[in-house]
Amino acid sequence: MTGRHGRIWTSPLRVRRAPAWERQAPTWREARPALIAGALRRAAARPSGNWYVVGASREIAARDRPYGRSVAGVEVVLWRAGDGSLRAGPGVCPHLGAPLRDSRVVCGTLLCHWHGLALDGGPRAGWEPYPVHDDGVLVWVRLDAAGGERALEHPVVPVRPEAGSAVEAVFTAVGRCEPEDVVANRLDPWHGSWFHPYAFVGLKVVGTPGGEADDGFAVEVSFKVAGRLVVPVRAVFTAPEPRTVVMHITDGEGAGSVVETHATPLTAPGADAPRTAVVEAVVAASDRRGFALARAAAPVLRPLMRRTAGRLWRDDLAYAERRWSLRSTGRFPG
Repeated sequence: MTGRHGRIWTSPLRVRRAPAWERQAPTWREARPALIAGALRRAAARPSGNWYVVGASREIAARDRPYGRSVAGVEVVLWRAGDGSLRAGPGVCPHLGAPLRDSRVVCGTLLCHWHGLALDGGPRAGWEPYPVHDDGVLVWVRLDAAGGERALEHPVVPVRPEAGSAVEAVFTAVGRCEPEDVVANRLDPWHGSWFHPYAFVGLKVVGTPGGEADDGFAVEVSFKVAGRLVVPVRAVFTAPEPRTVVMHITDGEGAGSVVETHATPLTAPGADAPRTAVVEAVVAASDRRGFALARAAAPVLRPLMRRTAGRLWRDDLAYAERRWSLRSTGRFPG
């Protein structure tokens, strides 16, 4: 079929029969522990500038309630000022310790619900703001005392499709592990077809890190749609900073789309029972003319996108939690 502009329309779907689960080619020889550990070390050595992902921009809306979360053992409160810009700072009221996440926002000012201390986002009564950044998809907060690195003015935000040309959705889950366990999971693409047979077919790693200048895992994989219908793509996994892994689709349907996995520690470093939030942003784009309909239907698509991410992370958090359990008891192989 030929479109209005003379281009031949092709379906993104392909028909592919998946082998029985037990008949897949084993990947354990290729998934060398030293290779994954090396990529993890290089990621950990990259600067984060003490920036942590807090959540989705859409979650922190202009409303009468603030948004609260613990990050690296620090209570943080965020809210929108009257002009829509973000404010952030300690979630403990400096007066008598009230939880500011339970307070109210009135005309862009946070009013403590215990004694009415008014915070407009600037220093007041011992309360000092934290640097905050809204990249349009995610919100980041900078905690210099918790991070302990040289501060950066802005977080390391991955390259994404242009704003307005994509459909984004953000999924959040919490597991009992540390950020490195989440990152290690994402730097092991070999587990895809074995651990997620309901989602991936024929995942093949076609490129592994060759050093700092070439530090990505390239894969060819087909995403299951329904039955034997799949969408084949080529993607590259990279870790631009210690708590982030990004999958860039480089070829095939949706080239340019990204899946960002951010691991935010909720507990302080060294906690006996660490908890980490996985904040995953899917930013999907396509050069097909019909994608405009997908953008228009974004409110309907976002819950479906979150549901898909949730199914994968139900398994992947079990992977990360198991890894932490083995590490914390000295039983991790290697």
